[in-house]
Amino acid sequence: MASGGGTVASLWTEVNRCGQNGDFTRAIKAVNKILHEVKEDVTALHCKIVCLLQNGSFKEALNVMNTYSKILGSELIVFEKAYCEYRLNRVESALKTIEGVSEQTDKLKELYGQVLYRMERYDECKAVYTDLIRNSQDEYEEERKTNLSAVVAAMSTWEKASPDDLGLSETTYELSYNAACTLIGQGQLTEAMNKLQEAEELCRVSLSEDLDITEEDIESELAVIHSQMAYVMQLQGRTEVALQLYNQVIKLKPSDVGLLAVTANNIITINKDQNVFDSKKKVKLTNADGVEYKLAKKQLQAIEFNKALLAMYTNQADQCRKLSSGLQSQNPGHPRPVLIQVAQLCREKQHSKAMELLQCFADQHPESASGIKLTMAQLYLTQGHVTKACDILRSIDDFKHKQGMISALVTMYNHEEDIDSAIDVFSQAIQHYQSEQPGSSIHLALVREAADFKLKYGRKKEAISDLEQLWKQNTNDIHTLAQLISAYSLVDQDKAKSLSKHLPSLESMSFNMDVDELENSHGANYVRKKAAKVPGDNLPREQGQGDVKKKRKKKKGKLPKNYDQTANPDQERWLPMRERTYYRGRKKGKKKEQVGKGTQGATSGAASDLDASKTANSPPTSPRPGSAQASASTSAPAASNIVPPRQQKPATAGPGARKKAPQKKKKGGKGGW
Repeated sequence: MASGGGTVASLWTEVNRCGQNGDFTRAIKAVNKILHEVKEDVTALHCKIVCLLQNGSFKEALNVMNTYSKILGSELIVFEKAYCEYRLNRVESALKTIEGVSEQTDKLKELYGQVLYRMERYDECKAVYTDLIRNSQDEYEEERKTNLSAVVAAMSTWEKASPDDLGLSETTYELSYNAACTLIGQGQLTEAMNKLQEAEELCRVSLSEDLDITEEDIESELAVIHSQMAYVMQLQGRTEVALQLYNQVIKLKPSDVGLLAVTANNIITINKDQNVFDSKKKVKLTNADGVEYKLAKKQLQAIEFNKALLAMYTNQADQCRKLSSGLQSQNPGHPRPVLIQVAQLCREKQHSKAMELLQCFADQHPESASGIKLTMAQLYLTQGHVTKACDILRSIDDFKHKQGMISALVTMYNHEEDIDSAIDVFSQAIQHYQSEQPGSSIHLALVREAADFKLKYGRKKEAISDLEQLWKQNTNDIHTLAQLISAYSLVDQDKAKSLSKHLPSLESMSFNMDVDELENSHGANYVRKKAAKVPGDNLPREQGQGDVKKKRKKKKGKLPKNYDQTANPDQERWLPMRERTYYRGRKKGKKKEQVGKGTQGATSGAASDLDASKTANSPPTSPRPGSAQASASTSAPAASNIVPPRQQKPATAGPGARKKAPQKKKKGGKGGW
């Protein structure tokens, strides 16, 4: 028994030494020997679980905890169990484990914040990290601030929430990077680019101090910053520069699958329907293992949408329908999957079916009906049904009184020569603003446009009320008063005369100006006529009177190089050769031997030599009477050179905020998004 106790003590010494050296594999072997000697030792079991966590064997550690749960108890290993579940991406189980504890320690609160961040419950996560920073003072304060800034950036990007000023000093490149992500969410792209440049400089300075880090390691760490820079450039419209930067990040082959997926997705969005072969290569990077745990839900959703669009651009109709149907089942209220299906149907010339699909979705989801009806109107316009498009647009309550919508409706009705409907659009809009915003700039501008439109098409009687309303708003407007008098002259001449009294007098309208100066100005359209010529002016002038026109000297023509001055030129040299008198036609040469006539391989020149009847000593070709022997022809056929046929050859949305990942008892690493 004494010897057994000494063995266990020596094993514990070895476990302690291996733990200090970081050799957890040998520590596990020593702990297993202790458990063999002293079964169900709580301390030994706890050490084994910790060693398995340090080695990354989370499944095995969780199995040990589940097997010895009665011996270990729930309070002792609650952090280890929740951490294993978190690292195995069982986030809901980890949340349940943490919330089941009566009192949470600081390390459990930090893990709780990580779990809430993964579940995108940003408000609760922000409260946890704020409480940790306020009530704890240790060497991990920088990591907590980094995680808090990541939460603020996520709220700004995905929830479009205006962040509060938490007073976080941007002393590290992670904090500067997260501040840039917050600015991107707010739409401040120029300021975000400046922050990213500061983060890049801080990263280079901090990593260059470590002599063990190579330049390749620095570039790999800067990849996420460069990808976010490219995203800002893409939003600014500088797509060519952004594409080059994206491709540089892809060539580095960073280990972060989330970064690769986002970068590849953004390249696909730049390519659109061009360079689809490159897009098909890049889309494979979005299918890597573990991507779904690295990105936010909206990022994953955007990637799936782009996959469906790429299938449409590459004419994979079945694949496009399959992906869009899956997206619609996952997001039943989102209009984008339906719009992708409609686009595919339009490419297949099935416009009626596309219209039915849009109408069905608009009826089922009234909250998204406005955008869907705009698409329906566009489809009607592409088919030439302008009136139907106008009816759809006028049924959109959210937009029908907007200035842009009114302008579009009036333009389309004017194109269809439906002046009454165009005036009705003006009347409804004026009534709306008369009740909601009377006397506002929008209201008066609509009244002015309605009056001008009616006067343009001869509806002066209908324009009177609009003109009176405008003149009452500004009685000094002479132009409106003149239009009103002109309109009343057709309806009520007495009223027109009474209104004409308000016109200014001629004396007040006269201006002091020089008429001659006005006529000689550059903008004058009047041109003085020249005086008529006197008959005597056409008489010839005497020599010395007036200017004499100089005669232009004719240049001597250039002669040919081989020109002979003694020879008489050919009188018919200007005529074509066939029309000249001495033309006798081309001389007919001897006929060349015609190749190809007769049997294959035979030539006309050798035909007489092969004729046996023309030779002097040739035997007769037919047997003579009385002879018992006949001669047979023994000539062989000529070979033919056949060229074989020639074979034809076949034709040939940006990364998220940076977050510190948790370890067992402290925050470390930079794996989160």
